[in-house]
Amino acid sequence: MTTMTEASVREFKMPDVGEGLTEAEILKWYVQPGDKVTDGQVVCEVETAKAAVELPIPYDGVVRELHFPEGTTVDVGTSIIAVDVSGGAPAPPAPAEPQQAPAQEEPKPEGRQPVLVGYGVATSSTKRRPRKGPEAPAQQASAAIQSELNGHGTPATATPATPPTAPTTPPQQRPLAKPPVRKLAKDLGVDLATVTPTGPDGIITREDVHAAASPPKAPEPVTTAPVAVPAPVATYDSTRETRIPVKGVRKATAAAMVGSAFTAPHVTEFVTVDVTRTMKLVEELKADKEFTGLRVNPLLLISKALLVAIKRNPDINASWDEANQEIVVKRYVNLGIAAATPRGLIVPNIKDAQDKTLPQLAEALGELVSTAREGKTSPSAMQGGTITITNVGVFGVDTGTPILNPGESAILAVGAIKLQPWVHKGKVKPRQVTTLALSFDHRLVDGELGSKVLADVAAILEQPKRLITWA
Repeated sequence: MTTMTEASVREFKMPDVGEGLTEAEILKWYVQPGDKVTDGQVVCEVETAKAAVELPIPYDGVVRELHFPEGTTVDVGTSIIAVDVSGGAPAPPAPAEPQQAPAQEEPKPEGRQPVLVGYGVATSSTKRRPRKGPEAPAQQASAAIQSELNGHGTPATATPATPPTAPTTPPQQRPLAKPPVRKLAKDLGVDLATVTPTGPDGIITREDVHAAASPPKAPEPVTTAPVAVPAPVATYDSTRETRIPVKGVRKATAAAMVGSAFTAPHVTEFVTVDVTRTMKLVEELKADKEFTGLRVNPLLLISKALLVAIKRNPDINASWDEANQEIVVKRYVNLGIAAATPRGLIVPNIKDAQDKTLPQLAEALGELVSTAREGKTSPSAMQGGTITITNVGVFGVDTGTPILNPGESAILAVGAIKLQPWVHKGKVKPRQVTTLALSFDHRLVDGELGSKVLADVAAILEQPKRLITWA
């Protein structure tokens, strides 16, 4: 008596249930070790990036082992369950008579196809149950001998089968298709048996099902080929055109802006504010001896207002770590100031701006602008920025929708400060008014946080004394 061998164990691998997906998560097992399974029985449910799918087993047998617990993500092609296709019983002994050997094992047809995509083709000598449907006489005799072997352990003497009076038809093979394709065919009312497969190994694809469901196209009328017309060639007038090579700062800026625009989802919000009191404070600071020799302008107070707003809403000062899929909140502010130079737009930043007093901030801003205009800004001065201000108002522009400096969370655009009619204390009066625009990365800054920061900046510029009460 022979014992059960490893040849009787079939490994069921994770199939590609999502048409090109590389992994799936095991949501639920419907069987446990020791359970009997039959061909086509659903053994587990898995979830891909597209949907949850039930997986049928293509064998008869007894579950020997579940290789992964529920909740595990498994690569396509990895074995997830082992099935003993001998049924867990000892294999039958080899027959004594050589001439009966062919009847003990169902002949293997050449080019056997897998029942489901990803299950693979078996090469073991495991016996399989006969398929349903009419059988040829030789198959009936083989089944009778096999039944005797399984029932008594020795072959029974079989009498030749009486030839049938009518010809039998060969059994039809089940069309090969993945579960999602079968569901699509069912939804579209397409019989898979009528579909011509174009996939590898005779697999029916989604395109095959759609083609079968679509009505045949009417033959296109024969028309005379049109005369080819040469494409227009761009022309240039070198005497009236000037070409400027894109390189250096301009090239780097262009690449950075394209990368920023198509990487970070931008959101821009606007607010128009009365900054009359801020403009008065600027004039008072110019006369203060603490600011002698320093550049005092609206940008100084706008910068301070943004720093206070960040202190009140620290989550705005962050960056997105794509590699680790993390939001990095920073406890320091490297305040960038966009500066137009002959070499192009650059964004140097003031390191640790949150720790500077107002006179120190004025000094840092003056040095930053002067160095940028002289073209002497160092690379280190343009690295590590966390949030930026761009003052488009110096060009007479009301506002804009600025693009984030790469790696930063937000950028504040300041428009031109102009005298405009404004309702002040119940009366329409001429007031100094500007419009602020805040663009932020919506991956890490939601609408509430962005709105709070912009509203705080506007509130400080409207009532500068909040620099004291909120600081």
